[in-house]
Order: sequence, then structure tokens, then C-alpha cells
Amino acid sequence: MISLESLPFKLARPSAWRCLAWLGAVCTLFVAGAVHAQSKGSFPTVASAETSQALRIVLGLTVLAVLPALLVCVTAFLRIIIVLSMLRHAIGMNETPPNTVLIGLALFLTMFTMSPVIERVNKEAFQPFMAGTIGFEAGYTKGVAPLREFMVRQTREQDLALMVELSKAKPPQSMEDISNVQLIPAFMLSELRAAFQIGFVVFLPFLLIDLIVSSVLMTLGMMMMPPTTIALPIKILMFILIDGWSLLLKALVGSFR
Repeated sequence: MISLESLPFKLARPSAWRCLAWLGAVCTLFVAGAVHAQSKGSFPTVASAETSQALRIVLGLTVLAVLPALLVCVTAFLRIIIVLSMLRHAIGMNETPPNTVLIGLALFLTMFTMSPVIERVNKEAFQPFMAGTIGFEAGYTKGVAPLREFMVRQTREQDLALMVELSKAKPPQSMEDISNVQLIPAFMLSELRAAFQIGFVVFLPFLLIDLIVSSVLMTLGMMMMPPTTIALPIKILMFILIDGWSLLLKALVGSFR
């Protein structure tokens, strides 16, 4: 029986996983801070605790609205879901596995990949913010830093330079000079490139099977039979024999730096 200690990765704690959702509210911290400061100035001794609780509810509702976009824009989800979708098309089954299955698998792989980042954000920003030991600005700064480091490691210099050029901003002297508005689309562009590279490699063996089956059918004079009728079960059998799911998932998680 496999123990949790023998696993090559560390599972995120439930409290740390909640922090992934909290990341979606970082863009609203400054606005919420202004509202909180105004409320505190109006009722300094009566409603400070109630205002703080109401503010956290507002942030939670904001997270629910921006969480889907957050998962796509600033995490490993984009690369993983594209590769899984390309695998489905390479096999030739456009509806199997269903979208729900692929999205669920991509979410778990994203959690495993992002667990070090989530742990840091939870420890340095989320828990102190919830405990009231740091303010909104400090929580924003400490919460965004690990996420920026992750995105920078996955982003190519050419993509960063392209976004800086498109935004018509001054050439940055260091990574601190690159804003999130420039870093996030550059990260997404790099993720798209990496996903298409992996998808191309995934497509090749299935394309080879299609070519072989088509050639054999033409040689036998069975030109009226669709090649996919023969190729599909062969591709499924090959994928099972080589333990394709394990190979692909290991390659996906290992492709992140």
C-alpha cells in the first residue's frame, strides 16, 4: 500500500487550497482597503469588526466571480487543459473523455503543480491577512510575489519583450519594472506555445497509425471503408499498452519549472 509520505509531491493542505481562490481577490484589495478606511473613519469605535466581516464577504463574492478567469490566466491550468484536449482529438474521440472529466483532471494537476506557490501565499499573505496582522496593501504585495515568481519561470523573454512592445511601455531594467498587465499575457502566450509543442509530440504516433491503416486499406482495395473505423481501436489499444495516461501526466507536471 502506498503511503502519503512516499509520494514524490506534497499535497496542499485544505487551508492552502482555499488560498488559490483568494488569489482572485488581490486585484480588489486596494479598492476594498479604501472602503474599509472610509468606514473606519466614520464609525471608529462601533462597527470596525462588522465592517471587517462584511469586507471579507465582499472579497469572497468577488473571488467566485473571477475564479474561472484566474485559473486560466495565472496558473498551470491553461497548458494542462489544452494538452488533454489535443490528446482527445489525436485519438479521434471528440466527446470522450467528457469535458467535465478533463476539467476535473486538469484542476487536480493544477493543484499539484501550484502547491508550493499556494503554500507560500497561504503562509505569507492569506493567514496573516485573515488574522488581521497585516493590511490590504501588505497582503496584496506578499500574495502576488510567489505567483509572479511562478509566472516568470514559465515565461519566455521573447514573449515578455513582445508584451512590453505592444503596451508601448518603457523598456524595463529588471523584472520588478514589469507590471502584471504585461506579465500575465506574456505568461499565457508562453503557456500556449508550450502546450502546442507537447500536443504536437502527442499527435505524431496517432498520425502514424492513421497513415499506416489508410495505406493498408488502399492496398487491400478497401477504399470504401473509413480508416477511422480500424484506426480508432488500434490507437486506443496502443495508448493502453504503453500506459499513456501515466506518461502524459508525468510529462505535463514535469514540464513546469
